[in-house]
Amino acid sequence: MKVFDGRKAAEDYMAAHTLTFSTPDLTLKRFAFWLGDMVPGPGGKEDAVPRMYTYVEEKDFAPASIVDEDNYTPSGAVRQTALYGSAAAEPEGDAKFCPECGTRISRAAKFCTGCGTVQD
Repeated sequence: MKVFDGRKAAEDYMAAHTLTFSTPDLTLKRFAFWLGDMVPGPGGKEDAVPRMYTYVEEKDFAPASIVDEDNYTPSGAVRQTALYGSAAAEPEGDAKFCPECGTRISRAAKFCTGCGTVQD
């Protein structure tokens, strides 16, 4: 994946330009024009590219994990308690049991907190 290193570009610009009488708005505009200046590319003088491309790096990122809304795998972070989901105890009529493992769960639960089975 190609990533623009804006911090390095800003540091290079600030090191090479005086900002004695500049306002933040003027500094930002000058920085934007500076990034757009055509400079010799990596291939040679006939290959001119905007200066911004000299600050683009190739980075390798680990793929992001995708959250699956239809499947739940218990991590152990949710423990089996009578107070699941609220500070008040559930009335006896508002609970049900998981058909797979027999864990007591809320009637509104989409997944079992014990085994992760999808509830009907």
